[in-house]
Amino acid sequence: MDNNQENKFIIEKRGNYTYIKILDEKLDTFLAPALKSELVILASDREKNIVMDLSNVKYCDSSGLSAILVANRLSKNSEGTFVLVGLQSAVRRLINISQLDSVLNIADTIEEAERIIAANEQNS
Repeated sequence: MDNNQENKFIIEKRGNYTYIKILDEKLDTFLAPALKSELVILASDREKNIVMDLSNVKYCDSSGLSAILVANRLSKNSEGTFVLVGLQSAVRRLINISQLDSVLNIADTIEEAERIIAANEQNS
């Protein structure tokens, strides 16, 4: 289940979640539509837990934020968990300014993201 949108992101199944790593430095108008369509495919495949790794992303615009929110909504709709990992300072600032830090699960490491998913699965 490895899909590269011109090597802009990687999607792979890992245990009880799907890992998405954005390879590009920009999560913007050019990348977000392809990412959103992949997320819809994941949702239709009944994937519910998603970890999105943004450690390479230095810039995110409203389209990028929209893609992040789509991933979060799709996970919630399927009673799963969405976790953002590896936020760079500019992206973290954008999420804080947008007050999405209170809505989204944010982790510093993949291991922390896995713990958040495991805890949420125990509580459901």
